[in-house]
Amino acid sequence: MAKRFTTQLFVSRLSGYTTDQSLRQLFSPFGQIREARLIKDSQTQRPKGFGFITFESEDDALKAMKAMDGKIVDGRLIFVEAAKEEPPTTDVNNKNKV
Repeated sequence: MAKRFTTQLFVSRLSGYTTDQSLRQLFSPFGQIREARLIKDSQTQRPKGFGFITFESEDDALKAMKAMDGKIVDGRLIFVEAAKEEPPTTDVNNKNKV
């Protein structure tokens, strides 16, 4: 059985002027978007230059990744790749206790 492609994309090297709305607009031609989210600094609330796009379908996500990876947006070369699933976190305080 073939491994399924994800519906979530990781977008890096975004301009500091990118907003959640402009990120959504940038990827909306490729299909229905469930979520567009920029990662922001917790203290300044300024974008860190990367974010995530979640599409409704795997086909739309793949189409967007192929079309947008390596494109110049707002004067910046952006990279788009499949988001990696985060492994479960472990409590470092309880790690390797006997």
